[in-house]
Amino acid sequence: MFSNKVFVTRRPNWPQMFSGESITLTCEVQGGETTEWTCEWRTSGSIIHKTDSKDWTFNVSESSSGNYMCQCRSRDDWYSSTQWSETITLSVSTKPGAKLSAGSSTIPVGGSVTLSCSVEPSAGWKYRWFRRTSDSSFVEFSRNNEENREITVTQGGIYKCDGERGNPSLYSHSSLENIIEIMFSNKVFVTRQPNWPQMFSGESITLTCEVQGGETTEWTCEWRRSGSIIQWTDSKDWTFNVSESSSGNYTCQCRSRDDWYSSTQWSETIRLSVSSAKPRAKLAAGSSTIPVGGSVTLSCSVEPSAGWKYRWFRRTSDSSFVEFSRNNEENREITVTQGGIYKCDGKRGNPSFYSHSSLENIIEIMFSNKVFVTRQPNWPHIFSGESITLTCEVQGGETTEWTCDWRRSGSIIHKTDNKDWTFNVSESSSGNYMCQCRSRDDWYSSTQWSETITVTVSSPVISSFPVMLIVGPVSGIVLIVLLLLLWRCRRSKDLSCIRSFQSESSSQRPTTNHGVNQTESDYSFLLHGTTSVYETIHNRGATGKERPPDPEEGSVYVNVRPDNYSSA
Repeated sequence: MFSNKVFVTRRPNWPQMFSGESITLTCEVQGGETTEWTCEWRTSGSIIHKTDSKDWTFNVSESSSGNYMCQCRSRDDWYSSTQWSETITLSVSTKPGAKLSAGSSTIPVGGSVTLSCSVEPSAGWKYRWFRRTSDSSFVEFSRNNEENREITVTQGGIYKCDGERGNPSLYSHSSLENIIEIMFSNKVFVTRQPNWPQMFSGESITLTCEVQGGETTEWTCEWRRSGSIIQWTDSKDWTFNVSESSSGNYTCQCRSRDDWYSSTQWSETIRLSVSSAKPRAKLAAGSSTIPVGGSVTLSCSVEPSAGWKYRWFRRTSDSSFVEFSRNNEENREITVTQGGIYKCDGKRGNPSFYSHSSLENIIEIMFSNKVFVTRQPNWPHIFSGESITLTCEVQGGETTEWTCDWRRSGSIIHKTDNKDWTFNVSESSSGNYMCQCRSRDDWYSSTQWSETITVTVSSPVISSFPVMLIVGPVSGIVLIVLLLLLWRCRRSKDLSCIRSFQSESSSQRPTTNHGVNQTESDYSFLLHGTTSVYETIHNRGATGKERPPDPEEGSVYVNVRPDNYSSA
């Protein structure tokens, strides 16, 4: 019986063993390290196993629990043995389960969450970690050969862990699945484009869920209106056409596109107000009294006014509306040099949303240039039948082509295609005349009415003086002709002309009283108060229209006396 102290060791030396694990018990003989031994093993007083060495390796089960002791014999001397060792207690239980716990899940974008795994009792364990999403299978992390009791993760998801120890490895039961939802602490807010205080049904708007500090992350976002989730988007932006039902308070929350379990907090709300009634544009005009070549300012507005650009249209009474060419300016105010019928509307957004057109507005430009009437001839008094020209003069508008209206005593009586009006006057033409002109190519741009000019017309008066002005010269010419004929007759002393004349006059004299009266009326006015008159009497044809013969041919000289004288 060797006196060397004997004791049992075990490897691994874990206070708690689990069914299925492997353990090695060693019977150590103090001072007998060089001796080869065979050993036997007891538990609860019964020999249960013999080994050809100091070591005994076996897989434990729950029945393996108990107090173990050993005794060894020298391999070449079966009758020499050690004493029995003191006991060592082996405790074996069923396979344990791992337990997973998570630290704070509220982190900034790019931060991490700490997860820890444990198996109790914890001696000897290394840990394996697994993650999946709602639509994937668990995947083990690659963690080298570290203990991995605690790890940090930057993604949310469904996690689990288990413990591993021994060789061959014993694995604990996996922990319960733990949904790790990381809540990013970054500030979240909603912006909108366009940012108009009032939207109208049919307009397009883009809401953007902004994550402060998360500009480089790809997000999917969910949207709530008045507390209800109404939309998911694959980006930060949500573009839609609004209607009246779109009014409400909007808030958003975003998740990392490759990590459904990592999300932001909900943003603060933003208010969206939508009206179903399309607004109407309103057109206003500034002063329309300008000089020729000046302009009038027109302004268009749609309330509320945010974001509007304006389109302008003009037509005349006999044309359709034509839009101005105004590039892409706001055009809230424009200047025009022509009158006409104007309207405007507002447009905003992309695609464009158009307001109702304004009411049509007739812009009549009143030129401030002085207007006055001149007349030619400028006689203070004219008579019926005479011609007069009235001219409507526009001071400073000499190069403009005008059409003009004319009034007499308040009533429009005539229109002209230029500044001049020429007409023959009558007594009814008397009155006060005034004029107004319009630019020939712009019927809605006119001058003011001129001051009046008075035209007085009288009927002509026939007096003895004008008659004498006509009769006197004619009588003088006739007398000269007769004196010339008398002078010639005296020179010729040809009395045969008298007989010839008497014979001819007797044969041709009409037998009626009418003929006598006619001859007497022809010549009697030459005989009164005259001793003798020589007259050249021309032969007349039936019509009296033949050419008079030469005085040398067929002229008859007659000595005509008054009735109270006797013939020679």
